[in-house]
Amino acid sequence: MAKIAIGADHAGFRLKEFVKKLLQEKGFEVIDVGTHSEERCHYPEYAAKVAQMVSKGEVERGILVCGSGIGMSIVANKFKGVRAALCHNIYSAKYSRLHNNSNILCLGGRVTGEDLTREIVEVWLSTPFEGGRHQERLNIISKLEEENFC
Repeated sequence: MAKIAIGADHAGFRLKEFVKKLLQEKGFEVIDVGTHSEERCHYPEYAAKVAQMVSKGEVERGILVCGSGIGMSIVANKFKGVRAALCHNIYSAKYSRLHNNSNILCLGGRVTGEDLTREIVEVWLSTPFEGGRHQERLNIISKLEEENFC
């Protein structure tokens, strides 16, 4: 089964633990980069760890959780090849995979409950990338990364 890196700050710690357990129950190998408590910390550190692992191909996908999910998604998308998607509903989770081939799912620990999180994660994990015209768009994004960020 695929490896998934997971990380959170203090505001996302509880939901990260819930997601980690869900992933393990589904048979995924989970690499937890922290944080490991609700003690105040800085989300960019954990976002960078997961995003770097995805960018380098050390893991296939990642999941990040902070209070809103916004900060994590901003940081993660600074890394080459990362397509982090902030998803607060099932529709965005599905289409982030189907059309954008997202490889990091960002969640908000203060805005998304466990039941909805379970559905979002399950849809995100099970939805394949559609390819076709969407691959053409991802190629444009990759070219922009090469020209402007690397």
